[in-house]
Amino acid sequence: MKGFVLKDLEKLTGINSATLRVWERRYGLMSPSRTSTNRRLYNDDDLKRIINISVLYRNGVKISRIARMSDSEITDKVAFLSRETSGPDTRIDSLIKATIRLDEPAVNEIMLHLVLNNGFEASFTEIVFPFLRKIGFLWQTGSLNTGIEHFISGIFRRKLFTAIDSISASSIPKKKKVVLYLPEDELHEIGMLFYLYLIRKLGHDTLYLGQTTPFNSVVEVSNAWQPDLIITSLRTAMPVKRIEDYLELLSTSLRKRKVLVAGLFADLLKEGQYTNVFAVRSEEDLKRYL
Repeated sequence: MKGFVLKDLEKLTGINSATLRVWERRYGLMSPSRTSTNRRLYNDDDLKRIINISVLYRNGVKISRIARMSDSEITDKVAFLSRETSGPDTRIDSLIKATIRLDEPAVNEIMLHLVLNNGFEASFTEIVFPFLRKIGFLWQTGSLNTGIEHFISGIFRRKLFTAIDSISASSIPKKKKVVLYLPEDELHEIGMLFYLYLIRKLGHDTLYLGQTTPFNSVVEVSNAWQPDLIITSLRTAMPVKRIEDYLELLSTSLRKRKVLVAGLFADLLKEGQYTNVFAVRSEEDLKRYL
């Protein structure tokens, strides 16, 4: 862990930097070190503490009272609220803390309760994806190392594969054939696996080609299997020109197919730009095309 700056804490807790500085100065709730440029630098213990404090604060505990509580009292109170409160912010905070300490049993327990109470689909749309967005910027800036990214992504991948494998084949009217894949050099597949789960759950036939798929392989599979839909997504940053070129390639090489694009592809696709390539920005968009 390289450490967190004040802006990182603001992003993760939702409490603005000015308030955090007041809490630090007036109540001594954190004792950060300083960088060579005199910026505050917080470690993972500071992060877990301020997340606990933010949970209590959001649940109506005054900061002056929190300042008088010991670390064990704060932890016990947060544990009680986590059991009694099922709000998404509290669950996301619990996932962040479990992830930071690399606590797989805790992550699994949180996910078990989420699925039992909310169902698998809602657990991902309401908790997991907001959680991933919340800490995603830390991975991009290097505040959170890639080992932690692989740790938590691996857990979610396994849960998605288990859920996908548990879906029995079904016969529905107007069943569609759907190919899903990620372009070359794209490894972030949690969102695509979730789409695979949704499509299978709706009763459609799927072929999942996986991460970093060469484009010529997509064309070959499309020619052989004749799918109704092809779905792809891009999360890894690349120059805008390369994204535009790839969208053009999708349109021309797969002109007989309907292609759905997500992530950065969807962000740069203009409405009506192509007759066969369409943006998917949500679960509702996907279901509409199915």
